[in-house]
Amino acid sequence: MAREYATRFSDELRHKPLDCELLRRFAIEVAGRGPVYDLGCGPGQTTAFLHELGVPVRGLDLSPAFVAEARRRHPGIDFMVGDMLSLPISDAALGGAVAFYSIVHLSDDQLQLAFAEMFRVLRKDGRLLLAFHVGHGPVHVDEFLGQPLSADFMFFDAVSVAADLAVAGFAQIEIVERDPYPGIEFQSRRAYVFASKYAP
Repeated sequence: MAREYATRFSDELRHKPLDCELLRRFAIEVAGRGPVYDLGCGPGQTTAFLHELGVPVRGLDLSPAFVAEARRRHPGIDFMVGDMLSLPISDAALGGAVAFYSIVHLSDDQLQLAFAEMFRVLRKDGRLLLAFHVGHGPVHVDEFLGQPLSADFMFFDAVSVAADLAVAGFAQIEIVERDPYPGIEFQSRRAYVFASKYAP
């Protein structure tokens, strides 16, 4: 399914102007702050977008199949297998981290653990950008990309996510929301949350 997913979504950002705008803003904000990780990078489309903006970015994903696909499609970028709940990254090593639609696989308890890990690996001036589906609780599917798949995708309330980030220690938390782009993507409302490790 990784190959089919990559083929279907590899150029999705081309059709999502707000996503691109916010990633460009993130790239400006992390400039000169150190390395950046794309957490839950999948086949690497967001990683590649940041790389093209000059961000020193590396992709990380739990799925070896996705990492293999990302390496095949983007040979000039480093990708590695890793878990957001136990990041293979030293304390205070990163200038920034993005997690674009990758927290959809986490329970509420796992989300809090992931945020604690993100906080740990960011430098004092590090920046975080999340993107996720807005809603409450799991959305179950029995099919994905034409293949049988029994899975739950977690939708989150943006204010609750911001509160969880604050509990993890993040500051300067900013929420941006948009309606779905018709005919482009799954028709759910989207949220983007910027956060800093510490307030200036």
